[in-house]
Amino acid sequence: MPVMTRLVLILGDQLSEGLSALKAADPARDVVVMAEVMDEGTYVPHHPKKIALVLAAMRKFAAHLRQLGWQVAYRRLDEEGADSIVGELLRRAEEFDASEVLATTPGEWRLIRALKYAPLKVHFHADDRFLATRADFADWAAGKKQLRMEYFYRLMRKKTGLLMEGYDPAGGKWNYDAENRKAPPKEIDHAGPLRFEPDDGVKDVLDLVEARFGTHFGELRPFWFATTRDQALEALAHFITYALPQFGDFQDAMMTDERWLYHAILSPYLNIGLLSPLEVCEAAEAEWQAGRAPLNAVEGFIRQILGWREFVRGIYFIEGEDYPSRNALGQTRALPSLYWGAETEMHCLSQVVRQTQEEAYAHHIQRLMVTGNFALLAGVDPAEVHDWYLAVYADAFEWVEAPNTVGMSQFADGGIIASKPYVSSGAYIDRMSNYCASCAYKVKQKTGEGACPFNLLYWHFLNRHRDRFEGNPRMGNMYRTWDRMDADKRDVILQEADAFLAKLEAGEKV
Repeated sequence: MPVMTRLVLILGDQLSEGLSALKAADPARDVVVMAEVMDEGTYVPHHPKKIALVLAAMRKFAAHLRQLGWQVAYRRLDEEGADSIVGELLRRAEEFDASEVLATTPGEWRLIRALKYAPLKVHFHADDRFLATRADFADWAAGKKQLRMEYFYRLMRKKTGLLMEGYDPAGGKWNYDAENRKAPPKEIDHAGPLRFEPDDGVKDVLDLVEARFGTHFGELRPFWFATTRDQALEALAHFITYALPQFGDFQDAMMTDERWLYHAILSPYLNIGLLSPLEVCEAAEAEWQAGRAPLNAVEGFIRQILGWREFVRGIYFIEGEDYPSRNALGQTRALPSLYWGAETEMHCLSQVVRQTQEEAYAHHIQRLMVTGNFALLAGVDPAEVHDWYLAVYADAFEWVEAPNTVGMSQFADGGIIASKPYVSSGAYIDRMSNYCASCAYKVKQKTGEGACPFNLLYWHFLNRHRDRFEGNPRMGNMYRTWDRMDADKRDVILQEADAFLAKLEAGEKV
């Protein structure tokens, strides 16, 4: 009896040679299926750079698999085929007389659900490219009243041995975050991530993306991302050599017209599978061991990957399919047009949105404390904020983006990830950036003409959510400060904040 062909599905964020579905397959009998489909480019309006990165990397990974001896059935977007992943699987199942699919479990509930209910027998294989399995995380989380990343991170340090000296953390401390909050320096002596000139294959993808997705928010060119594993490894080596030593000091800093500072810009390559988290962490650790990078920088970098990245994935899967739609604070305002490039007098927002539009990138503090902070203070519907972040950043896939947005940034999960909302007045942005010096608003001014909107909205947010937060031990001082203010001053703040929000909602320039 002949052995039946099986299909091996590889998605655009699963571009790893050691993928579990490939390990379970047999190149002598099975066919790899990869497909460029409109559904994946449009379920949110993804940034053109993000689409181009995924498509170009997919094409090159398919060519690599063929060199390894796999039969690959690859559908390009401009070729005949279906507009969805399941549609393409059904088409290939008929072509190859196959009824079974081997799939590495996707990182989005949307695709898991689509495959689960497909009229094919789909065998799901755990995505073992992470350092904590879903079962590992669920076991750690079981029975805990609060899930805090710091304790999970310590467990992962012990599990991997990264930055450990026997049973103790290197240097005697688990966390060097207190040393990694320096204000921006006067200048940056690093030119940013390694850039790659598009080859003919990438240029073909750019032309296709321009034709099909040219109306999406974001500038496609210049395009410089790595699109192969070899290039991603070069990008890693470049960061390790030229930026890691100063990454820690200035990882929270923000500067006008300085988009990269000492950040790695490796998350897009990690999240589509060109790099593995362990090899990235080990490369950073080796720099500390060799005396070429300080411990605070290396620990801070490793924590983002070994701690935070693994932690939010665990949260996404244990919380279930409804997690991205949660709205614990009941916020309903539409996402302001300034997030899509409309003019604003707020220099910090203008800088971050423009950078996002041009690069499909902003670092974690720009996302959390500028665009995220403003949306939370302004009462924006977290579902709209979630869709925006998922659309505009090259590294945004729902398993990592939703917990960062719904949980950490917007507190829409009610405190599962964060013990308090990440809100601040303009003072934080002024301390951690040089944005305020170039702003039309005055960060030191609390009310009246030219008062920083963050100052007004901060108190407005605390006042309207008082019932929820005044008992929070980390927020009591804020409410005591508010209560000590003169009643007339409080009224002025609330009235001016209401007036600002009315302008925002009316679509006027703010």
